Amino acid sequence: MAETAFQKEYRQAFIHGFEDMESRLRKTVTTHVQVKGNEAIFLVADSGSATAKTRGVNGLIPARADSLTQNTATLAEWHDLPRKTGFNVFASQGDQKRIMQETSMAVLNRKIDDDIIAQLDTATNDAGSTALKASLDMVVWAKTILGNNFVDMGDVDNIFGLISPAFDGYLMQTKEYAADNYVEIKPFGRSPMKVKRWYGVNWIVHPRLTGSIGAGSTSATEQCYLFHRNAIGHAVDKERLVSLPGYNEEQDYYYVRTSGFFGSKLLQNSGVVMMKHDGSAYAAT
Repeated sequence: MAETAFQKEYRQAFIHGFEDMESRLRKTVTTHVQVKGNEAIFLVADSGSATAKTRGVNGLIPARADSLTQNTATLAEWHDLPRKTGFNVFASQGDQKRIMQETSMAVLNRKIDDDIIAQLDTATNDAGSTALKASLDMVVWAKTILGNNFVDMGDVDNIFGLISPAFDGYLMQTKEYAADNYVEIKPFGRSPMKVKRWYGVNWIVHPRLTGSIGAGSTSATEQCYLFHRNAIGHAVDKERLVSLPGYNEEQDYYYVRTSGFFGSKLLQNSGVVMMKHDGSAYAAT
């Protein structure tokens, strides 16, 4: 006969596994709420770099046309569908239905960001063709390129820096990025900050940029960006951005279908600068 009869207790509140759960980029782009159709047309209008003219010898003022560029964002449907039998929901530890809802929404949020990142990756301006370690000089170079492209660098609410954790790590070692007297929005407040405003730029750290560790790369060339909101368009049908829980009585299973119709498009190449970053020294060993 055994002298002990130890009991195991399973904690019913679940703990989220480490994965990217939110969209960081929806608030950084020009968003159009699509109502009908699979294409959204964004119009970019300017003078075409026209210069003022004097009256001609015939006494007439020379006329010109505006430069009107129509850019098409093509929407696609994206879904995630976790499913569990009634018995598995009943017999498993934790709130399995809530787990399905939260993880499924995370899948769609990641896809939204991946869609926007894919369009940033099509931009052709860069602060150097070779991946270097992040520095103040690299940031100044990228910001100067935007300024030379007539981007309003005083429009601080609409200028964004999208960087990897390694890029952020290198910048944190510069006094200009880390010190309180240089930073308008502080990174080390009582609650975690999603955005840090420094040098007239709203900085967002994203773990899944192309070439980064979070995207499954060796991080030798992480593609980080400085860009203006008006450079990227994002079209979404908000009526169909849904997360619907359900139950099938015949087969006794629970499910959550999370769906979204959306698409993104690079609108102005001049408003995006890629900063190629070598983050390999900060990879796990």
